[in-house]
Amino acid sequence: MALCLLPRRRRRDLLALYGFARLADELGDALAGDRLAALDALEAELDRACAGRARHPLVRRLEPLLRERGLPRDPFVRLIDANRRDQVVRRYATWEELLGYCALSASPLGELVLHVFGAATPERIALSDAICTALQVIEHCQDVAEDRARDRIYLPREDRERCGCGEDDLARAPASAPLRSLLALEAGRARALLRRGEPLLAQLAGPARWAVAAFAAGGHAALDALGRAGFDPTGRPLRPRRRDLAAHAVRLLLRRRPRAAGAAP
Repeated sequence: MALCLLPRRRRRDLLALYGFARLADELGDALAGDRLAALDALEAELDRACAGRARHPLVRRLEPLLRERGLPRDPFVRLIDANRRDQVVRRYATWEELLGYCALSASPLGELVLHVFGAATPERIALSDAICTALQVIEHCQDVAEDRARDRIYLPREDRERCGCGEDDLARAPASAPLRSLLALEAGRARALLRRGEPLLAQLAGPARWAVAAFAAGGHAALDALGRAGFDPTGRPLRPRRRDLAAHAVRLLLRRRPRAAGAAP
């Protein structure tokens, strides 16, 4: 939904970003071989792209963007580092630890999107981080059984213990009552993060505003779908309803920047 709202050039730019992020994820999740070595090679390929000499076709697609928009290198490296962490960290003890992982795996992409639109400021990046973290937590809720099958558990141990949810509950279908309770807890946190980031919309205009509204609306609609399923993601795929996406997008696009105290009406 987000990409179809954008001019062709911006669609090309965002697809280049997502292609790089997807490549890093594939190397970290699915490569049969030395994944850490492959991720090191991807960072070296990123450096070649910064110099206009990339070899991999997906990384080569970044070169015009790096040249024209002057994107920073660090967010790309953090995306790689998230996959490096996945090779050595299989469990997260606290919500704060999970947020630290999301700062590597999710927030950099939002930051890069803001740079693509020439809209990156520290305040806007912080708001984008909240939205991106929410989207990552939603994905962990949706993929809890798939992650467990790979011996990865992202949902914090302290929350699992609070809800009485053991590791075996994460792979059961239909979802157990403790797992439903856990996912309701994390979904509530994700919803709060989305709302924390929503003031970003009032600071953007044009295609950047449309894109961010679509991403945030998608997160809200995914949470709606999870809630309708009774917080059980183990059945058929939870597809957001189009009317929910549209309703959330309209609400977000109508959001205005709050007037400063004393400002004229």
